[in-house]
Amino acid sequence: MSEEMNLLLPFESYEENAVNIGTQQKSADMARFIERVREDGLYLLDVNITDSRIRLIAEFLNRYDPTRIMVVSARQYGQRPARLFSEAIGANAAVGRFIPGSLTNPVLRSYVEPDILFVTDPAADQQALREAVNSGLPIVGIVDANNNLRNVDIALPANNKGRRSLALVYWLLAREVLKARGQMTDEDWAASQDLEEWQSTF
Repeated sequence: MSEEMNLLLPFESYEENAVNIGTQQKSADMARFIERVREDGLYLLDVNITDSRIRLIAEFLNRYDPTRIMVVSARQYGQRPARLFSEAIGANAAVGRFIPGSLTNPVLRSYVEPDILFVTDPAADQQALREAVNSGLPIVGIVDANNNLRNVDIALPANNKGRRSLALVYWLLAREVLKARGQMTDEDWAASQDLEEWQSTF
């Protein structure tokens, strides 16, 4: 129970937003992030690890110039949160279909040269992931129970398919990045950024 006392948000907030609800398939890579398997066969992710990874990733992202951070989300439910997260911390977002060559072909109008790539789902964002690997970029990714971690340098275990879960993860990560910079308090963030807005699909 003492571990839960130190969470960034109450355990119930993670649970209500289905952050810990994984898939019915589990990859070998993700075994260490799984807390247990539910009666219906869904793997549940360990919220304590998710929480500590959010802190770790916030610190890691702050080592980079925010304008050199690239956040991608091909997944529909990740697009709005990824965009809002990018706006909040000053990063670049590429949501929706990722244009092939955006990280490797200087001739393209969409070409960018980030220092780090943040993916919403390594499987759905495969094209961006592949190009980042070819460019030697560090990769941070939100990973679900069924994801492969081969090319992900820092994994953030969480439900990366649900609307509410993705919104909460990005909302919380933005808060922690800004807090680490000394630009925000929990109270200021809650007052200025309505989580429900992040969870909206419009």
